[in-house]
Amino acid sequence: MVSTLRTVLGDVLPEQLGVCDAHDHLFLSTPLLPGQGLRDAAAARAELAAFRAQGGGGVMQWTPYGLGRRAADLPALARESGVHVVAATGLHQAGHYGEGTLERLRGRLAEVFVAELTEGIGASGVRAGFVKVAAGFHALDAHARWTMAAAAEAHHATGAPVAVHLELGTGALDVLDLLCGELGMPPDRVILGHLNRSPDFVVHHQAAEAGAYLAFDGPSRAHHATDWRMPNAVRALAEAGFTDRLLLGGDTTTAGARSVSGGPGMPYLLRRVRPRLEMAVGVQVVERMLTENPARAFSVEWH
Repeated sequence: MVSTLRTVLGDVLPEQLGVCDAHDHLFLSTPLLPGQGLRDAAAARAELAAFRAQGGGGVMQWTPYGLGRRAADLPALARESGVHVVAATGLHQAGHYGEGTLERLRGRLAEVFVAELTEGIGASGVRAGFVKVAAGFHALDAHARWTMAAAAEAHHATGAPVAVHLELGTGALDVLDLLCGELGMPPDRVILGHLNRSPDFVVHHQAAEAGAYLAFDGPSRAHHATDWRMPNAVRALAEAGFTDRLLLGGDTTTAGARSVSGGPGMPYLLRRVRPRLEMAVGVQVVERMLTENPARAFSVEWH
């Protein structure tokens, strides 16, 4: 079987992806960020164009079910920008949803994930390319266990990878114990997000040694200890032989953070983060983090 990435315009070969932002958002609406959501299609179009101008070729949108993905708008944005866009299914932390939304998904969450991966998101016809779920702060509550069990079931049914929001970068090993230990997922189908927010080099090493992908995403957020500690964390993993486990992403979550609104946005990853990391680990390692690794992490031999 041939591995492909499931983009909003159809499946493509991994070598077609190009330079990839492995975690970002074109659209996102949540009650936890009132008045700050990503809802403007024109701004999303301009952001993709700015990313493309810096050499970007692909974006993984981690916006899951019920948070304003606007799946029907994604194909036109991808086509006009020339950037491959991969959409997510999945479910975020409970606080992002009303109780009615969660109750409607009881007993059929895995079914929804599989349908969005294989048939399409709602009536859009756009198929998701991976599952996004979330852990809590140093913990896996009942909601996280429910969503991760459904995500693992969807993986077993389709082959899709599962990307995990780690709250402030914590809980990586607990997530791997659950997804890979209890639920039988191969570690190389798990993508751990926000490792940069908890710069524990021992945990990073253990997660990479287990075989998971480690995403260093959300640069430009100095209060998350991101920019100034990330090069050392990446260097430590590269020197330990885990270059092939590392991913980079921007994780733009508010309108004000977009480059077209005066923030860092998607281009910052290539304009500022890439040269800074090249100083730490060299051009070849960073190129691999931006191209080969995300292409491999998100490609699937679809069942």
